[in-house]
Order: sequence, then structure tokens, then C-alpha cells
Amino acid sequence: MSRLIAILISIILFSPSPKPAFPPTEATMPSSRPLQFHYRKPQDFKTQKPIARQSNRQPVLPPQSTLHDTRHEFPQRHHCGHSFHPPTHPVYYFNPEIVKQKISPSIREGLEQPLNYARNYLPHLLEPCIQRVIYLDSDVLVVDDILKLRNTDLRTKAVGSPEYCHANFTKYFTPKFWSSNTLSSVFSNRLRPCYFNTGVMVIDLHKWRMSRYTEKIEMWMEIQRKERLYELGSLPPLLLVFAGNIEGIEHRWNQHGLGGDNVNGSCRGLHPGPVSLLHWSGGGKPWLRLDSGRPCPLDMLWFQYDLYEPQFTTKK
Repeated sequence: MSRLIAILISIILFSPSPKPAFPPTEATMPSSRPLQFHYRKPQDFKTQKPIARQSNRQPVLPPQSTLHDTRHEFPQRHHCGHSFHPPTHPVYYFNPEIVKQKISPSIREGLEQPLNYARNYLPHLLEPCIQRVIYLDSDVLVVDDILKLRNTDLRTKAVGSPEYCHANFTKYFTPKFWSSNTLSSVFSNRLRPCYFNTGVMVIDLHKWRMSRYTEKIEMWMEIQRKERLYELGSLPPLLLVFAGNIEGIEHRWNQHGLGGDNVNGSCRGLHPGPVSLLHWSGGGKPWLRLDSGRPCPLDMLWFQYDLYEPQFTTKK
């Protein structure tokens, strides 16, 4: 059960006039004092039953979230039923067989999990009447009113996400990719292709379907199996399709990299400025560092929402 989080992701679905699931929470990072949040702890939710009794390492999800798991049947299903309240929202199941044969080896085993690719199939998993969703990785905490993100103006784009144009874009692909004029020319007609973290995306499903983006992503995954164009799992195919072709969103909506690098997972702090979403992307996950008794300072923010019951003890 400790790995059950690996089969859960969060999708926020919106009706035409949605109401906030939580009171808005603002967080800022002044240069002269530590970051502070005013969280609601799990016991603050209006429930009649315990939130969790198993070692499920997932923060409490808002009522408009949808859980996805990677298989139609899995042995831990009965544990999941005891640990989570019966959902009042739709639950969609993602079949891992859709992508298993398309996934190539990555630098970290966790990046090879089929559920990492489920976001590519949202336009086909969800009903045609659903036009907009917010995709969130399972290692995030939202500390602001999610409706602010939902109301992002995507203009003509299918995807909105914070862009990081200062990042070294070339490192996300192999020298073989950049040495091929045929392959690297995919970016030649884009104004400014920049890195963006795919763990937080606002998606217009109608525009996605119209442009057949799922098929384009699958095309690059097939090429990758033959040519070895990248090493970072499900991220590069999305960069190949969308980099330079998304609507940029404020950086406050993805303070990513809190899990450190993909190898060591070392502790990292936040960038100065306002914070609306914390993202533990990288090799170090807060629930694992808490279990080991060696949490990073920011992991204590996650601890307030962690569903695992025993208190951790810090190792000296």
C-alpha cells in the first residue's frame, strides 16, 4: 500500500459556473523570512469517518477531483475502499496496456510507470462535453484558489502551463536528436520553444482533440524506441509537441523541483515570489523522506496532509 500513490493522479473537472472546493489560501516567499501557509488539516474536513487508516501517501483531494488508476482490477482495491471515502465524483480508469509497449527505458524507474502517460489520453478518457480540465501530478499541494488557475485565458492554445525559458532546453534531448536536422526541425517553426513542467497543465480538451495531439505524442514515442532521442520518460514527448506552442501561466502555479534532481533527490528551497502550488517533482518525494526520518524543511508542509497515521521520528 505504500506505493498506492503511484497509481493515483488528480484531475480537476469544471462545470460552467464552478464553486471553490476550498477557501483560498495565499502564500508568499519574502526574501527576509520563511515561507508560511495557513493550511486546513485533514481533521478540519466535515467527515464522519477517519480519512485514512492505511499507508496511502496522498493529500486530501477536493470534491471536484477525479482519481485515475492504471488498471481495471488491482489487488489493493479493497484497501483503497477502506482508506478513502466513496467518491462523489466520476472515477475513470486508465488501462496501462495502451502505453506499455510504447514506453522506453528512462533514467529513473518511476518515470517508466504507465500512469505518467495517462494525461496524454484525457481527451479520450473523458466525455466530449467536458471542455477544460486541470491536470495535476500526485506530488503537489495547492495553496491558493484553484479557480484562479481554471480561469486562465488559453487564447488559441490547447495547453497552458508555466514556462521556464531560462532553462537549458537542449539537455532534455540527446546529442543524436540535435545532430539530426530532420528531427530537431520540429522546433524550427515555433517562436520560442521553452521548457515547461508537465505536472501542472490547464487543458482545453476540444482543441487537443481537433489537433490530434495524442497521436502526435504517440508518434514521438514510437520514434524514441528506435532512435533514443531522450532519457526523461513522459516529459520529452510533450515538449516535442507543445514547447513553444502553449499559453504561459504565472510561475506561482508550479513551484517545481522540490524533490531535487532525478538521481539524489536532495533538498531544495523555493524561488522568491508568490506561491500558489508546491510541486515535489524530482527524485525525492516527501512521503519517502518523512518515512526515512530525514525530511527536508519543506516536507513538513506535506506532512500536514499526509494520510499515513504514525508520526515519523527524525534520525540523528
